[in-house]
Amino acid sequence: MIIGGSASQALASEVAKELNDKLCTVETRKFPDGERYFRIKDNIPCDEKVCVIQSTGYPQDENMMELFFILDTLSDMGVEEITVISPYLGYSRQERRFKDYECISAKATSRLIQSMNVKSLISVNLHEESICDLYDIPVYNLSAMPAIADYISKMGFDDKPVILAPDKGAQNFAKEIAEILDTDYDYLEKVRLSPEVVETKTKNISVDDRAVVIIDDIISTGGTIVNAIEILKNQGATSVNVFCVHPVLVNDAVLKINAAGADTLKATNTLNNEVAVISIAKTLADKIRQL
Repeated sequence: MIIGGSASQALASEVAKELNDKLCTVETRKFPDGERYFRIKDNIPCDEKVCVIQSTGYPQDENMMELFFILDTLSDMGVEEITVISPYLGYSRQERRFKDYECISAKATSRLIQSMNVKSLISVNLHEESICDLYDIPVYNLSAMPAIADYISKMGFDDKPVILAPDKGAQNFAKEIAEILDTDYDYLEKVRLSPEVVETKTKNISVDDRAVVIIDDIISTGGTIVNAIEILKNQGATSVNVFCVHPVLVNDAVLKINAAGADTLKATNTLNNEVAVISIAKTLADKIRQL
């Protein structure tokens, strides 16, 4: 049985359809003082396998608290096998301590999730793979790159585009998509020309007279992407198409990226957003079948 939290109800519906499983009916609302109410309206047998789908992006505290309410309710009902599917797992950017007495937020949330009878966790392109090590239960970090590559393949480029990471840290994403599409990939690198002058350019491949696809896991404010678009346009790219897994996109990021000259801005539906048009429902469903 599939339960969709407020942040992922549309995605939960798609996953249930892919699996031909029952989508539970739930009731959720906010009281005037801001506190949340949650109720499962269907009967769930104790021996039923239940998948709870809830991304915990903005507003993180609210979505995370609702996830805990769902899990605690299922635990009280005696459900023995619960899988949490949080395609975007909030509080996952700090997996270690940088200063004395800092809270390791990823570790804190892992303890809370595991305390509620959860047997496994599924997420998508976690910002750091080491987050998996904070859990004592199986954690499956899925890749959205095949779904994004499939979308790109249907865009009708005249020639195969260059798949480009905005920095070296995202190079593996570009490589994964490029291998699926059988095309070139590269990343942007800063090169110091003098003590005062730093130039950003592609590491190995010229983008002159070629279509470019930028790929990243998370786009938040869009500053890095805006800078990349301007560089690539100046280097002769015929088009610059921007893709990401998690469209956080705060502080007018969509407007800034489009104003910089992006020909396309698309993302997966790990988060609800106007650009979230690439479904990861099949990716999630395929993994659920394996459990």
